[in-house]
Amino acid sequence: MDLYPKADIYIPDDQPTDLALARTTHLAIGAHQDDLEIMAIDGILKCYQNTGSWFTGVVVTNGSGSPRSGIYADYTDDEMMQIRDQEQKRAAYLGDYSAQIFLRYSSAEIKDRDNHEPIDELKKLLLAASPEIIYTHNLADKHPTHIGVAVKTIKALRALPDEHKPKKVYGCEVWRDLGWMLDEEKVVFDCSGQQNLQAALLGVFDSQISGGKRYDLATMGRRIANATFFASHDTDQAQGLAFAMDLTPLIHDTELDIRDFAQVHIDNFSENVSQLIGGVL
Repeated sequence: MDLYPKADIYIPDDQPTDLALARTTHLAIGAHQDDLEIMAIDGILKCYQNTGSWFTGVVVTNGSGSPRSGIYADYTDDEMMQIRDQEQKRAAYLGDYSAQIFLRYSSAEIKDRDNHEPIDELKKLLLAASPEIIYTHNLADKHPTHIGVAVKTIKALRALPDEHKPKKVYGCEVWRDLGWMLDEEKVVFDCSGQQNLQAALLGVFDSQISGGKRYDLATMGRRIANATFFASHDTDQAQGLAFAMDLTPLIHDTELDIRDFAQVHIDNFSENVSQLIGGVL
């Protein structure tokens, strides 16, 4: 298939592109290199060493604007882009991905509400892969580029024929966790297994970790914290949990306002806080 001119695709087992996309069952669409390993661990673990399920990752932006220090302090934006792509390819190889796609848009292009090119490109990929499960950023994330990716992903999914729409679309945790959501509204992923693989996937992103951000420790710590603080009156049932927002209704009801959909979850949280306080006043 023809990709956006700046785009690239890496297939760890060297299969033809069309086959690598067609066998995909779980697909994650993230803003930056390393977002996939933070937010889509459910899909990665479900597909790892599983010949019946295949995980494909899509990194939408070029990653040129990442903070840097230490040995990476003097790297140019172009050099950082190359390093981050190399790291993402290592994660794809280690995680046994079906394919890793780099679209290499700028953050400004993704945040531009009038730029429809990324939507068209995502639609093309989604038609080629027709995955059952989609992971992207949640609508309460605080990173503007993450929100841009989530919105453009939803718009691309809405434009698909019904027969190509996935069974589920999940908005996952990166730059804001979802512990605040009501428990009955959370999608809960048990990621207790293969802790060594999880740590290794996060650890390949040295430019971010030694460059000034301990995403590896923070992500594993969040999953452990989610498991411990999920149920206040029960013993821990998992060693790690990740939470997501179910975005599936947004792709079937194209009249449903994306902002209003997110606001409902926030309003439900606000009402719950008020009720708990009011119950003991």
